[in-house]
Amino acid sequence: MKNIILIGFMGVGKGSVAREVIKLSDYVSVDTDDLIESMENKAVKKIFADSGEEYFRSLEKKVSHWLEKSVKNTLISTGGGFYKQKNLKDIGVVVFLDSSFDKILERINSHPNAVKKLKKRPLLEDLKKARELYNERLPQYKALADVVIDVTDKSALECAKELLSKVKKHG
Repeated sequence: MKNIILIGFMGVGKGSVAREVIKLSDYVSVDTDDLIESMENKAVKKIFADSGEEYFRSLEKKVSHWLEKSVKNTLISTGGGFYKQKNLKDIGVVVFLDSSFDKILERINSHPNAVKKLKKRPLLEDLKKARELYNERLPQYKALADVVIDVTDKSALECAKELLSKVKKHG
């Protein structure tokens, strides 16, 4: 079993899909943002506010090196910009969870904890900038992906089953 790395725009459902994958498989799961929050003893939003995005990206780099050296047979959920780490393919099979920007917003806004979910994502505060960021990242996500899962109008369970099937075929 190789590591599986979930990439995709913030709010696409990486955490939800990860939780379903671990129920259906022998994988355990880690989240890169959770690892960073533990390292810094601060929320991502606070790290951005106090130290800026460049510092946050340096923490992602540190985490990516640790994952490559130390983590096996694990499903790794990543923050929206983690895909930029140069060693991503060395860590595991890259799975892109794909959805339109509008569907991502719809998903977040329909969640029972929508306010909390939006607060947690500092880059979603300005929707015009967030849409531009989405449009910039989309072709990069697709280019990096070993496997693409269209999550639009699918449950996390459906996505998890499709993911496990496609990763198995990928080898």
